[in-house]
Amino acid sequence: MKIAFVYYSAFSSFIKKDYDIISKHHEVCKINCQKMADIKKMMTAIPRCDLSFIWFAGGHALLAVLLCKLFKKKSLIVVGGFDVAKVPQISYGRFTQGWTKRLSTKLALRYADKVLVVDPSLKEDAIRNAQIDGHNIDYLPTGYDGDRFKPGGDKEDLVITVGYVSVSVIKRKGFDTFVKAASFLPDARFLLIGKPVDESLESLKKFAPENVEFTGFVSDEELLRYYQRAKVYCQLSAYEGLPNALCEAMLCECIPVGTKRNGIPTAMGDTGFYVPYGDPEATAVAVKKALQAPKDLGSSARARIIDLFPEKRSEAGLLRAINGAARHEVKG
Repeated sequence: MKIAFVYYSAFSSFIKKDYDIISKHHEVCKINCQKMADIKKMMTAIPRCDLSFIWFAGGHALLAVLLCKLFKKKSLIVVGGFDVAKVPQISYGRFTQGWTKRLSTKLALRYADKVLVVDPSLKEDAIRNAQIDGHNIDYLPTGYDGDRFKPGGDKEDLVITVGYVSVSVIKRKGFDTFVKAASFLPDARFLLIGKPVDESLESLKKFAPENVEFTGFVSDEELLRYYQRAKVYCQLSAYEGLPNALCEAMLCECIPVGTKRNGIPTAMGDTGFYVPYGDPEATAVAVKKALQAPKDLGSSARARIIDLFPEKRSEAGLLRAINGAARHEVKG
């Protein structure tokens, strides 16, 4: 098939993974809708393609879906999380924004031939927040490479969390909770790994104890080594789809500490320790338990990701979804 691969964002690793998979089997035209010229490119490409594969259900998705309807082509949207979220406490999610953005997402989700979500909770949020019936929404989790992400040597009393650092991300991913929790465990090292994209890192540094370090940007290889060294990985988020960094860390036998939000328990199962969102003291208690836990728990965390989210199964599911959307095989 000829596929228009449409997205609106940086060419993130998870988007690139889908692009690479689809490109092995189909002819793909990649379109990043950032400028008017990109919209013109999409309007030219879609009539010549069989299907549009669209990452995120924003305004660009609605335009792509409408063009597909107009030219009798098929459309498939992958939901990332933000696009169906409504978390007013931290002003997070498409459905906390203005009515035009909410409406564009609602219509894109309603009229796409197929919608994929990486966690069942995202389907529930789409149905509730977009007020749609969800008949066209399927669950397809991300897949992970257990041969690349694997243990490597002895673990250290090192506690890590990963993500870009910005005003909005600090609250959503609980980075402030992570830093505050470190003050209760002065003998453990805490590392926040991720590139600062604004000045908000300085606000974290103001109350960070001496056992907290901020690495800034690291390469993929450096990140893998941190996963392999760390005994504990924290996912203290208010909202997540299926967190990539959490799953990668678990493959490296990090023991997870996380909130019971969206895809976090889907990944963790019973292989780690749960904490309330935004509670530094409870987080410190859970981190201490994780640091003292037997090595077998880390092995169980790795086994869970290998069993539930293998890369090959995800790839096969993605190709099936594309073929199903092309034939308009949508579940009722």
